Amino acid sequence: MSYLIDEGKNASHLLMGNEAIVRGSLEAGINVAAGYPGTPSSEIIECFSQVAKERNLYVEWSTNEKVAVEVAAAASFAGLRSLCVMKQNGVNVASDFLLHLASSGTRGGMLLVTCDDPGALSSVNEGESRLFAQLLEIPLLEPGDFQEAKDIIPWAFALSEKIRNIVMVRSVTRLSHASGNVRFGPLPATAAKAEFHYSGPLLDPDTGPMIAMIVAAPEAQHGPQQEKMKRAAEIFETCPFNTYTGPAAPELLIVTSSACSLYSREAVSILGLTERVGILKLATTWPLPQRLLKKHLAAAPQILFVEEVAPTLEDHVKVVAAEAGAEIGGKIFFGKKSGHLPSLGELNPDLVLAALSRIFAVPYEGAPAAFSGAVKALAARYAPPRGMTFCPGCPHRASYWSINNAVKLDGRGGFVCGDIGCYVMGTMAAGFNTCKTLHAMGSASGIASGFGKLKQFGMGQPVMAVCGDSTFFHAAMPALANAIHQRSPFTLMLMDNRGTAMTGFQPHPGSPTNVLGDTVPALDMEKICRAMGAKVEVSDPFNLEKTRQKLNHLMEYADGAKVLILRRACALSPERRGKKDYEVTVDESRCRGEDCGCNRICTRIFGCPGLIWDGEKKVSRIDEIICVGCGVCADICPAGAIVRKEIA
Repeated sequence: MSYLIDEGKNASHLLMGNEAIVRGSLEAGINVAAGYPGTPSSEIIECFSQVAKERNLYVEWSTNEKVAVEVAAAASFAGLRSLCVMKQNGVNVASDFLLHLASSGTRGGMLLVTCDDPGALSSVNEGESRLFAQLLEIPLLEPGDFQEAKDIIPWAFALSEKIRNIVMVRSVTRLSHASGNVRFGPLPATAAKAEFHYSGPLLDPDTGPMIAMIVAAPEAQHGPQQEKMKRAAEIFETCPFNTYTGPAAPELLIVTSSACSLYSREAVSILGLTERVGILKLATTWPLPQRLLKKHLAAAPQILFVEEVAPTLEDHVKVVAAEAGAEIGGKIFFGKKSGHLPSLGELNPDLVLAALSRIFAVPYEGAPAAFSGAVKALAARYAPPRGMTFCPGCPHRASYWSINNAVKLDGRGGFVCGDIGCYVMGTMAAGFNTCKTLHAMGSASGIASGFGKLKQFGMGQPVMAVCGDSTFFHAAMPALANAIHQRSPFTLMLMDNRGTAMTGFQPHPGSPTNVLGDTVPALDMEKICRAMGAKVEVSDPFNLEKTRQKLNHLMEYADGAKVLILRRACALSPERRGKKDYEVTVDESRCRGEDCGCNRICTRIFGCPGLIWDGEKKVSRIDEIICVGCGVCADICPAGAIVRKEIA
């Protein structure tokens, strides 16, 4: 039995923030959970899947985030409690339906759980989701620690049912992926009855059809939607997760939320400012609890905002302060606008310490300069720099090798549009700097489709795009359909590595099993592309020459979209992990190293971590621990020094 469904009295467990969100949902009696994988959110659906059968849940990895919200909305319309989960970029994908859902409202409690990534630790941007709460006109909650991450979820479900609308709960990387002790509450019974009522009056919230918009009559739905926000604001005034610590009349008030509240508490404690600084930790960050805010703003002459990335909380609180100026008096504000805290990247206690030290003129020195210098010197000596690279035996390295060679052999200045996945490293040295654009999921195909239609303006460069198998279903299919319909002559390299590899091998519509391990129909991407009207070829990326030949052949077709499916399971996938096709060695008598015309092409350019340059012997060698035995490196050595022997 999973610890997540421990029903022992006074049970307490060490949980990641994402696990705490799952436990809180179980205590709230959730019935349906859907999402699309994206770090730092992915563990939430994975954890639900582990207890789905015991707790009578329906759990799925959806094709994309918009579909995940739609699946969860159906459960809500039928009176069940549901949750959809995604990372910050996914809210962009889901926003179309979310705008309509916020208008129609919900029935059973429904939460949008979004996990943001300040610092872009596992993202191509650090765009945040808080602004969507204002755009959508829905309430936003932000737990401040691991216990709150659990406790706030049942409260959020109850709020959703009180106002009959979706509620957004936001986490961040340092809350989702860090851990803390969490006290458990009781679990409810799992029996639930779903039924969709639709025969009542048009706008009846209980029995009418769920319709998002009545044309030219905003007062019929937008007005009630805004009333829901007013109700939420009133409820937020007494929210138990809004807390204040500090003196009754502080010299400085810190207004903060989420994981930043932990940094603030630590910084205030270290500087010995607990009798001079108050901390107002807000869990209800949109709409703001104005009476609560004004009470604490009135008590302090100076305000410091501690939040990550955009000054969202800072801007909203300043509006409240401006409108209540006569009531609370003039204030001095510090934060991102004043330059006391950065407007990009993650915060940490040191950054908050620096801001407080500057405001109070309290001297504070972190690690001594001599110590920091010694650490850097040791790191430079014993920890050689390593750039980002593909895993040993990654099929994407082989794919980019062949793509790069095909483009050069073609000689017409062709280029590749990049996409989101492990293969983003196609923009870097690890992918031989092959990709020349990189934007959102599926954008490679859309951009390439657009480039392909520029022939009438004199553009003669062949255009290619890459995408993964999960991305194909998520967002690339519409772009490919557009290219086929518009007869755009681009070539899509569909890198099929048998799962959503970047986030942990979650299944997608091309997988034979779902998140629960049940057998499901696997959609055949080759047949889909052919049925759509594309010219399709399939190749094993480990066969470098055949792959290069097929791509050069497709590049010759000047009209219409082409697809080259590069099919090889990821080296870390369950089907390949721990299995070697070849025993790979280096014949030192044939390795010429730096004296070879290739000048160490294996370790300097190809760059598989399983290949090592022996500086003493001046030859390359194989790291037998890291090497996965794919044997591709044998094909790139011009001297034939890398030898592969098939394992029986």
